[in-house]
Amino acid sequence: MNIRIQAARKDHPTISVVRRCELLKVSRSTVYYQSDKPAEDEIWLMNLIRDIWLQYPFYGYRKITRELRIVYGHIINHKCVLRLMNAMEIEALRPKPKTSIKMAGHVIYPYLLRNMEITHSNQVWMVDLTYIKFKSGFVYLIALIDVYSRYVVGWSLVETMHAAGCLDALKQALRHVKPAKPEIINTDQGSQFTSAFWIITLLNLGIKISMDGKGRCLDNVYIERFWRSIKYEAIHLNEYDCLKELKKGIQCYIQFYNNERYHQSLDYATPASVYFGRKKR
Repeated sequence: MNIRIQAARKDHPTISVVRRCELLKVSRSTVYYQSDKPAEDEIWLMNLIRDIWLQYPFYGYRKITRELRIVYGHIINHKCVLRLMNAMEIEALRPKPKTSIKMAGHVIYPYLLRNMEITHSNQVWMVDLTYIKFKSGFVYLIALIDVYSRYVVGWSLVETMHAAGCLDALKQALRHVKPAKPEIINTDQGSQFTSAFWIITLLNLGIKISMDGKGRCLDNVYIERFWRSIKYEAIHLNEYDCLKELKKGIQCYIQFYNNERYHQSLDYATPASVYFGRKKR
């Protein structure tokens, strides 16, 4: 930095900044200018904030500030943490777009799973869709999961929330498990799953239709748990440059989830081993 600018920026007990600029012949705007580039100590702090956020992606700036103070012993203002998180373009993960919009006039079916004992594969499937933030906006992941085994039987990645994408995922799932098919499919009351296309397809296949009660996300709890797993363990930990890469990343994760990821609720078996009967629950 220019020596005169440095001198003008130094505090002086009697000479004002304006007078120092006049004496040193430097512009006041130059003296007041602060570089956009973070200092080395800020870079170190930004790395620490990112490490905390990667470990707890659901933490916002206030909880990260608390973590920095209590766990790491840093005396830091929450406004500073917010500023640095904004600079890194990171924030707490939380639902944004609504994906379960009910369409007026669509038929709603009752919830069939209350007090039901799930005893075998293909007794009940659950299906849902979730948003994934992407460079051009949002894309939507649709997945069908077997409740008994937690096995993901089919999925699809689409750019709109229309019923066609859900039907594609269903057809893929049925091809995958052919000649088996579910006895019941449970969904929420979103317009995709109350549409005539979806309802007629299931009825023609002889599949019973079950729908969550209004505002009861826990009725579809197993698919909700899968969303949490795939987002925290795969999607939000990677950067995908195009839809093709994202689709490949999802495919790899679901392969891992089904065949390699042990589940505590399955006595540490994999979903595939339970679904295909190689291991009983």
